[in-house]
Amino acid sequence: MKEKKPINLEIGQNVKQIRENAGLTQERLAELIGLGVKHLSAIECGAVGVSLATLKQLCVLLSVPADAILFGIESSNSEAERSAALQFLTDRLSHLPDADFWATKEILDKLLEVMARSR
Repeated sequence: MKEKKPINLEIGQNVKQIRENAGLTQERLAELIGLGVKHLSAIECGAVGVSLATLKQLCVLLSVPADAILFGIESSNSEAERSAALQFLTDRLSHLPDADFWATKEILDKLLEVMARSR
């Protein structure tokens, strides 16, 4: 049996953690990025590496920078991380079609209202 590469193990663990944090099953994420469930499972357990195309799809669908998948998620919420996350969200929103942008804005407005009321 072929030995798993440490980098594949690390990246696979990061993908699994981020997927679980997003509340997605392997089946659903595999469907969203157009991979077979077995292939996604192989990525998560470190049996295979992740291609750049798949890495990009994972980043977009999971709303994370590549660093989170490649190097792991940092648990601290420093001002620099907050700024980077805000910039990342801004970039994603700026690339949405108009209808999706305005629908997202409406959803966020309502979400922020609910959050403000629950404080």
